[in-house]
Amino acid sequence: MKFVENIEKEKYEKFVKNHKTKSHFLQSYAWGEFSKKCKGYTPYYVGLVDDKDKILCTALLLEKKLPMGYSRFYSPRGFVIDFYNKELLSEFVNEIKKFVKKHKGIFIKIDPDIIWRKENYLGEEVPLDKDPKEIFETLKSLGFKHKGFTKNFETEQPRYTFRIDMNQPYEEIEEKFSKTTKQRINKGESLGTKVRLGTIDDVKEFSHLMDLTENRKDFISHDYEYYKTLFEIYNEDNHMDLFIGSINTKEVIDKYNGELESVNKELEPLQTDELSKSAKTKKAELEKRKEKLLEYIKEYQEAQDKYQEEIILNGHVIMEYGDKAWVLYAGNHNILMDSYSNYAVYKEHIKYCYEHGIKMYDQFGTVGDLSKDNPRLGLHEFKKKFGGDYVEFMGEFDLITKKFMYFIFNKLVPIYRNKVRRKAKKKLKESNE
Repeated sequence: MKFVENIEKEKYEKFVKNHKTKSHFLQSYAWGEFSKKCKGYTPYYVGLVDDKDKILCTALLLEKKLPMGYSRFYSPRGFVIDFYNKELLSEFVNEIKKFVKKHKGIFIKIDPDIIWRKENYLGEEVPLDKDPKEIFETLKSLGFKHKGFTKNFETEQPRYTFRIDMNQPYEEIEEKFSKTTKQRINKGESLGTKVRLGTIDDVKEFSHLMDLTENRKDFISHDYEYYKTLFEIYNEDNHMDLFIGSINTKEVIDKYNGELESVNKELEPLQTDELSKSAKTKKAELEKRKEKLLEYIKEYQEAQDKYQEEIILNGHVIMEYGDKAWVLYAGNHNILMDSYSNYAVYKEHIKYCYEHGIKMYDQFGTVGDLSKDNPRLGLHEFKKKFGGDYVEFMGEFDLITKKFMYFIFNKLVPIYRNKVRRKAKKKLKESNE
C-alpha cells in the first residue's frame, strides 16, 4: 500500500461518492475547495492505494494554521474507509499521523457518522447491523482520544440527527409524518404555498431569511458571500438545491374573504334570540370562526402593505451527494408563520429527494438532551414530526501529535470562540436596531 497526499479530483470524487457506507458531502472535493475559500482551511485529498494504483480509502484533511507555524487538522465526517477493517484503518492512521507531524500539526480531529444508537419514529430502539463499540475500541487503541458523548451542539458536527430511509414507498414515508405535521402541510398547501428551486439570484434573499432565523433562534449564521460561494462551488459538478417557499398575500386574502362571506351567510338566519341549544352552539362557533378570519385578513393585509403581494417566507438548502441528501440550512421569515409554508416546503424537498433517487435524507442535526428546559427542544420536536429515525453518532476523536500544544489549544480556543460569538451577536443586534 502507498500513501498519496493529493489524489486528483476525478479519481477522488468517484471513490468518495460511490463508497457504500462513508460517502458524505463533507468529505467531497467541493467541500475542501469551499472550506479553502470561506473558512481559511488548506484542503488535502489523501488516501491509500494498492500496487495497481487502486484507491483503498481516502480522507479530506482540512489544515488550519495556528501561531508559531503550528497547525491543526480536521477530517469532517472522515475517513472514507471501512472502519471495521482494522488492518487498513491502522495503516491509514499511521500514515496520516506522519502527514500531520510533517505539517507541524498538533492534532487531527475526526467525527465519522458511525451510528452509535438508533430509534425508529415510534421511539423503539433499532438493532444495528454491527457493533460500533468495536470501532470505538479500535480508534482508542490507535491513539485517538474520544471527546465525550455530548448532548447538544458542542461539537463541530451534530452528534444527533433525524434520518429518513428512502428505501420504502413514498406513501409510507408520508404516512409516518405526525398528525399535526400533516394538518400543517395541508394548511400551507391550501393557502397556495408555492415551492420552487432557487437560482443564484435567490441567494441574497435566502441570506436575509437566515439572518432573521439567526436573530430569532439565537445562533450564529453566515453572510451573503458565504452562501453565494457555497452555491457556486456546489453547483459546478455537484448539487446544492435551494428550495424557495412563498405566499401570495392577495390570493390568501381573497380566499379568507370568500370564507368570511360564507360564514356571514350562515350567520344571517341565526340573528335572533329564539334559538335552540344546538343553534346557539353553531352561532358561537361561526362567530368565533368569523373573528379568526378577520384576524387573518388583517394580518395578511398588513404584510402585503409592508412588503409586497408575493412574499418569500422560506429558503432551505439541500446538499445532495451520491445517493444521500442533507438539509444543511433552513431560513424562515418571522411573519405569517400561521401559513405553515415551512411545512409545505419540507414536504416538497422530501418528495423531490425521493423522486431523484436519494436513498438517505438527513435533517442534519438535533439534540440528545431532551429535557423540557432545553432551548433547542423545539427544533428537535419539529424535525421529529417528519417520521425519521432518531440517530446518535459516535462522536469526536482527537489524535494528538503534540501534547503540550494540544493542551494550550484546548485552554485558549474556547475563550477565543466565546469572544467571537459575543462580538458576532453584538454586531447582529446593532445591525437590527
